[in-house]
Amino acid sequence: MLTTRSRHRPVRKSRWRVATLALAGVLAAALAPAAAGAKTVVLADGHIDAGSARIVHGKLHSYIKDATGPTVIWRDPASVVIRVVNGAKVKLPSGMSFIGSAGQTVWMIPQVQKQGVIWAGWNTEEITSKQIRGGITWKLRKVTGPGRVVLFQTGSFGDEHVLFNSGHRLPQSYVIPPGTHAHGNWAFTKKGTYKMAFTMSITTASGKHQSDDATLTYKVG
Repeated sequence: MLTTRSRHRPVRKSRWRVATLALAGVLAAALAPAAAGAKTVVLADGHIDAGSARIVHGKLHSYIKDATGPTVIWRDPASVVIRVVNGAKVKLPSGMSFIGSAGQTVWMIPQVQKQGVIWAGWNTEEITSKQIRGGITWKLRKVTGPGRVVLFQTGSFGDEHVLFNSGHRLPQSYVIPPGTHAHGNWAFTKKGTYKMAFTMSITTASGKHQSDDATLTYKVG
């Protein structure tokens, strides 16, 4: 009897370990950013949260939350190009001098979804106030591109709140509360490719500082 048990128990344990490791691998692949060198994905229509943050295995990570398809995918920003098509072109009305002059043509990802144009927001819904102290600091460190980028929100009464403006001195920071999902207007003043280098940072509930760098790539026009 003892010999029989010793022969069969390792097999069952081994099978259990294999199943557990396989499940862990699936979960890790779903939660962690895509590996460096992953194939580039172009997102040109539908809903994304370009500035997203999650705490995975105790570490802060930056993502793009891709909800353009039937299943949400958390993507490594380095593997994504966000395409801003010509359908996003608008002429600036008066009173928006923080972007450009009245009548100037810009490419605008709108705060409210527009058919055929990417709809980009930001998301910290999977971070709770029990995990961190305060909010998530979203810092714009550097912008490269042919023109300026302005991210702003339009209020209920038509007033504008500017989060980032690459025409002003960098870095610039905006604090996002945990549990947030929001959208704004992303204005690009010229056609071309832009790279926006951001840092997400938090103070954990235990008082430790964590940060993660990411770069968003926009192809405009």
